[in-house]
Amino acid sequence: MSEQTRVAVSQQQMRQQHQYAQMVRTLLDQKLGPQRYYHIRTYGCQMNVNDSQKLAGYLEQMGYQQTGDETRADLIVFNTCCVRDSAERRIHGHIGQIKALYEQNPDLIVCVCGCMVQQEGAAQALQQRFPFVRVCFGTHNLYAFPQMIFQVLSGQKRARSIIDAPTVAEDVPVVRDGVCAYTTIMYGCDNFCSYCIVPYVRGRERSRDMAQILDELRALRDQGVHEVMLLGQNVDSYGKGIDGASFDKLLEQADQVGIDRIRFMTSHPKDISGRVLEVMANSRHICHQLHLPVQSGSDAILTAMNRRYSAQRYLQIVQQARALMPDIGLTTDIIVGFPGETEADFEQTLDLVRAARFDSAFTFKYSPRRGTKAAQMDNQISAQVKKERIVRLIALQDEITAGVHQQLVGTRQVVLAEGPAARSPGQYAGRIDRGVTVNFKSQTDVTGQLVPVEITQAKRNTVMGQICPQA
Repeated sequence: MSEQTRVAVSQQQMRQQHQYAQMVRTLLDQKLGPQRYYHIRTYGCQMNVNDSQKLAGYLEQMGYQQTGDETRADLIVFNTCCVRDSAERRIHGHIGQIKALYEQNPDLIVCVCGCMVQQEGAAQALQQRFPFVRVCFGTHNLYAFPQMIFQVLSGQKRARSIIDAPTVAEDVPVVRDGVCAYTTIMYGCDNFCSYCIVPYVRGRERSRDMAQILDELRALRDQGVHEVMLLGQNVDSYGKGIDGASFDKLLEQADQVGIDRIRFMTSHPKDISGRVLEVMANSRHICHQLHLPVQSGSDAILTAMNRRYSAQRYLQIVQQARALMPDIGLTTDIIVGFPGETEADFEQTLDLVRAARFDSAFTFKYSPRRGTKAAQMDNQISAQVKKERIVRLIALQDEITAGVHQQLVGTRQVVLAEGPAARSPGQYAGRIDRGVTVNFKSQTDVTGQLVPVEITQAKRNTVMGQICPQA
């Protein structure tokens, strides 16, 4: 592929989309009246969640109201992921289930978008398999969503728009829910890890202007947001192609905005700089949490993955981060069963996990993705071996996580309460600075508040605490 491109959507193009949104609103007022509903199903990563929030922003601009009950919906969106084959199969199954709703309501507008659709030929195949899907679009033209909805409401049978040019669009409305907010700082990826489809469906790296990001952060601060997650496929590459911009400079400026907590993901071990770690350590608001995917502890497998760092280099970064921030929470991603992975390779991964002592790890069995180099490699690993290895890896990480949590018992932490605990009636849940989730009891609704808590008990996935008495 060519060098990094950065195609900015013009202000005129964005004004046209807002005009389309208003025209949709007028059409729907005439056709459905004021009561019309949308439902969005989101699959995949935080980037997809943020994209869905933008789609919701457009839909509410069009006069739709959100519903959690898809049987009430006049418009349903599937925002898809294709990182793993299992996710793609599940999405197809869920789309197929909507056929019954469409048969009951032929005016139902079903939209499918996102990474799965951006794959070559996927949109056409999808609409052939599911003729009731009326709108299909990829990852690069989300900004044109109102135009596509207007087209189908104006009598066009289907709207399908897949473009190859990676874009950066500002002034897209966003509906955020919950205490924490996402802010995308860059799009795409230039790394081409041999197992990964992301560069092909998200495009090459392109960064937003720093001024636009900082304006967004100030607006979120003024809205009362306490925590923001800065998003990018590889945040450490932020600023390439923009004079004077870099990720460490962005973090320095973001820290000055005054939002209580700022997190970021995802970092790449080959790109993260010592300067970024120093900014984290010296900041007032950048959380001491780092998600740093290692993927494997074997240099041979890392080379085959095209990761461009060694296990030793990775552990050096961990050591540097902990020297600067002894309280840092470190999390990671690990793939088992990559083509050619021997038992010795896997044992090296276990050794690295023991040395790094992650707070937690997202673990995956390797899944071949069409169009990637790894899918064509020899020595594919059997499903049984993958299963056996991931069980061993999870058992080791669970043991380490339990130890990390136990070390927190007796400490005082500040928890940003995100709402009632999902599985613990009468309790609230939130995260501390390093990212560990804490459950605690409260007699009053503390959602959205920073609560001082003493950690009293450690469990596998969470820790328990009690609110500290006022001094």
